[in-house]
Amino acid sequence: MPAVRTVTPPAVPHPLRTRSFRLLFTGRTLSLLGDAAIPAALALAVLDATGSTSALALVLGCAMIPRLLLLPLGGVVGDRFDARTVALTTDLVRCATQLLVGVQLLGGAPSLAVLAVAEALGGAAGAFAMPTGSPLVKGTVAPEALHRANAAMGIARSATRLGGPALAGTLVLTVGAGWAFVLDAATFALSALLLTAVRVNRVPIPRRSLRADLKEGWQEVRSRDWYWTSLIGHSAWNGAAAVLMTLGPAVAVQRLGGGGTWVVLLQVGAFGFLGGALLAHRARPRRPVLTANLGLATYALPLVLLAVAAPAPLTIAAYGLAQAGLGFLSPVWETAVQRAVPDHALARVTSYDWLLSLAAMPLGYALAPVAASAWGPEVPLLAAAVLVGGCCLGTALVPGVRRFR
Repeated sequence: MPAVRTVTPPAVPHPLRTRSFRLLFTGRTLSLLGDAAIPAALALAVLDATGSTSALALVLGCAMIPRLLLLPLGGVVGDRFDARTVALTTDLVRCATQLLVGVQLLGGAPSLAVLAVAEALGGAAGAFAMPTGSPLVKGTVAPEALHRANAAMGIARSATRLGGPALAGTLVLTVGAGWAFVLDAATFALSALLLTAVRVNRVPIPRRSLRADLKEGWQEVRSRDWYWTSLIGHSAWNGAAAVLMTLGPAVAVQRLGGGGTWVVLLQVGAFGFLGGALLAHRARPRRPVLTANLGLATYALPLVLLAVAAPAPLTIAAYGLAQAGLGFLSPVWETAVQRAVPDHALARVTSYDWLLSLAAMPLGYALAPVAASAWGPEVPLLAAAVLVGGCCLGTALVPGVRRFR
């Protein structure tokens, strides 16, 4: 009887060895770094120019509202057309809007109307860009390399979160906030240039009405109980994060030793996010969706500790752990979605993910100060903790979440 030879399948190369993904990764990392410097630079620039927090709220709202309203349409466009072309176009639009803001700020007398319009256009472009992320990754790597590709993206995202605020502070204090926007515009231009050389596999879909496309995308969401129930947890997390970001600074200043405590908390959170992304690069949980959702539930801990004014080191450590849960979830969730959702509907499903996740943030921003004024910060912080903990832990009761492997 002839001997049976066991053939070991060749190891899948790291996705960064694939030219198209390497170009995509480089471009996304550059634009993420530029974007990470913008929140701090924008806040300081608008406050310096107007002295009004209402003006800052107006500019931020102009960026957020078009993004939320147009996300479903962005998903349809991402599925109907080449995701690379859509991403390249939106990069060029955002390059132009950020350059316009930079020129306004460098001119010394920025117009609030121009800043608001530019941010609104940038937010609208973001609505079309965000759903292209998953199709671009899935279309540039082998199926076996998806998890490592998403983990690499997660590590880049967390690294830019660490470096972005420092970069913004350096630019604002040395050459002015306008240069942060010029830099961001340059990163979008470089990203668009790199995208011209990326080759993406795609599955075209038949042309139908916009309503039919939106309906099919929503049906893809509804048909997967593990997906839509997890989105409830993710939405609760974003709403709770808005509550923490609104009330946390005041609690830190008044009860935990001052503003320095808040700065340290945010920095530890950034390191925690990076640690979670690095863990996701190595870990292969048997039940990825369940594991990721349970990790996301840890966000209840810093909320509770802030509510009871626990010692600063304990609160800071809890926030770092919670952010590690988020850093772990991002690549694990993206890989699960990319493997389970058909290529022709991936952008639309991703757009609903972003829409439901981000929609709770404005609600958290609006309700947190009102509730704190009426009952003190403890009530909204504890309510947010119960909401995020209950929704994320509750997904363990869903059969699809437990079965997903």
